[in-house]
Amino acid sequence: MTPEEARDRFTAARVARLATVSADGVPHLVPVTFAVRGDVVVFAVDHKPKSTTALRRLRNIESNPAVCFLADGYAEDWSRLWWARADGVARVEPPGAEPVAWLVAKYEQYAQRPPEHAVVVTDVHTWSGWAGS
Repeated sequence: MTPEEARDRFTAARVARLATVSADGVPHLVPVTFAVRGDVVVFAVDHKPKSTTALRRLRNIESNPAVCFLADGYAEDWSRLWWARADGVARVEPPGAEPVAWLVAKYEQYAQRPPEHAVVVTDVHTWSGWAGS
């Protein structure tokens, strides 16, 4: 899969897994909703239930901004399997950042209640992927 094909598959996915690493080197993996424009991936801390808005993923990014996202598709017909990965450098921005509009455009759930907390913007430096056919 070419980098362009990987970016297209990733962009079309509805959910991805975000991998971060703490300052102590402990990995952390969580699902995220996201939007893509060019080589930029954004996600936000939204209203879905959480124990706090001071999330481990945000602390990890503050101490180590290298992140990885993975989106994939599974099918019992393994010729239809695929995955797409985005590696980049993330930064946490304050609530209300312009990329929230990207999320609102992708997810109708955000139209009624846009994310009101931190926004994470990732500049992707590497797109990669694989497909079974």
